[in-house]
Amino acid sequence: MTVFAQNDELKTAEKAVKSNDFATAITAINQAEGLIANADQKTKAKFYYLKGLTLYQNGAPQADIDKVGAAFNQLISYENETNKPKYSAEIGQLLNKMIVSVAESASNDYNKAIETKENTDYLKAAKEFQQVYALSLRDTSYLDNAALVYYFAKDYDTSIKLYEQLLDLKYTGITTVFIATDKASGEDVVYGDKKAMDLQVKLGLAQNPREEKKESRREMIFKNLAQNYSDKGNNEKALEIISKGRTEFPSSYSLLIDEANIYYKAGDNAKFKERLEEAIRLNPTEPTLYYNVGVMNMDQKNIDEAIKNFEKAIELKPDYADAYNNIGAAIIEKAAPIIEEMNKSLADFKKYDKLQVQQFDIYRKALPYYEKAYELNPNSINVIQTLMGLYENLEMTDKLEKIRVVYEKVKQ
Repeated sequence: MTVFAQNDELKTAEKAVKSNDFATAITAINQAEGLIANADQKTKAKFYYLKGLTLYQNGAPQADIDKVGAAFNQLISYENETNKPKYSAEIGQLLNKMIVSVAESASNDYNKAIETKENTDYLKAAKEFQQVYALSLRDTSYLDNAALVYYFAKDYDTSIKLYEQLLDLKYTGITTVFIATDKASGEDVVYGDKKAMDLQVKLGLAQNPREEKKESRREMIFKNLAQNYSDKGNNEKALEIISKGRTEFPSSYSLLIDEANIYYKAGDNAKFKERLEEAIRLNPTEPTLYYNVGVMNMDQKNIDEAIKNFEKAIELKPDYADAYNNIGAAIIEKAAPIIEEMNKSLADFKKYDKLQVQQFDIYRKALPYYEKAYELNPNSINVIQTLMGLYENLEMTDKLEKIRVVYEKVKQ
């Protein structure tokens, strides 16, 4: 195509855009695009301008927002490079209008998705957040929003792609927020920049101006990316992402807990316990950590250690019903070898009776913990059934009858 033919195509596209004949405009733009790299600055700028308007189609629903954003931003970038901003002001206004409209739609659709919990609603909001980013590449927070909402929509592949893009962009999400209190309403207002906030204060319309720093989102990006892989069943990749995150944030308690949970999900109980013990060193006042380590010790038959863990959990959280229940279970576990020996001594009545006394002594030691668990959680069918068994074995008839009445009510 010659330069003259190229100019003819641009004239055709311009005329078609003005008459809303976007099919003809697209054909003309496609024809002109082949040689645009060799065109002069004036022609290039006009091409990018017309391409954006052609794709925009006056805001028609079928317009591809991603392509529109790419075209408009390409124009603005080009005019910044050449320092000849002929179309940027017009396109900038149009872009801002689109950004506000799509961002508002994304927010509304996200709020709807929160109510409906429907994947399709989350997906719609996610696509719109992604479109806002396509329109305004400097607003990376919208890409962050899109990645998160794609996860809620269970579109893990797209969420992974966007989170990896955020990591590649070195995105942190650290921003300064400008806030002042509106004098008329008494409510805090967030301003776009310091200049806008200061103006409102100067005019006497706002007071108590302040700047607040938003914390880095980068640690959360590692967490969410790993969660995506884990939910896809790729625990190996999830652990790889967590490892990278912990290298960057070595004191992160949150990433450490996520790593522990992924090991547990992968069936590696030894690593799970190891990470929990590391977490206790970082956060020694968290009762659930001691409880979970206790559960792992129970699985490994470290009964006395398990009881110590559960006791520590109760020390930190006195109403920890599950910890009381598990102390009872750990104590009863000590009766297992006695019961095994009893089964071997069925013909030796004297030995059997002696062993049974030991068995019931253990049950009596466990009983107060189960009763406390029941006091704290009276609707636990498992605790109630265990108490029924203990009361029956220990011939505690009155308590057995009472707990049976409770059982009949709870099991319904």
